[in-house]
Amino acid sequence: MQIDTESFSVGDRVRVAQPIVVYHHPDHRNQEFNLQGQEGEVVQIVKEYKGRPVSANFPYLVKIGAKFKVHLQAFELEKV
Repeated sequence: MQIDTESFSVGDRVRVAQPIVVYHHPDHRNQEFNLQGQEGEVVQIVKEYKGRPVSANFPYLVKIGAKFKVHLQAFELEKV
């Protein structure tokens, strides 16, 4: 299965377009927190690990706020 990692680039401003529930948000630790509508910046696109190509399920590392990062898929994001 080919992962589309060409939709976004490092530095792009993005918004979470799908309802995504996480439990590791620093301000809502161990509680449901829906990321839909949150905005952030793509800080990394996972294409390789230790020099070897990988097909990451969640290739986009997005920084939301000062202290929260989350891995997401292209269909879960939209450009701002």
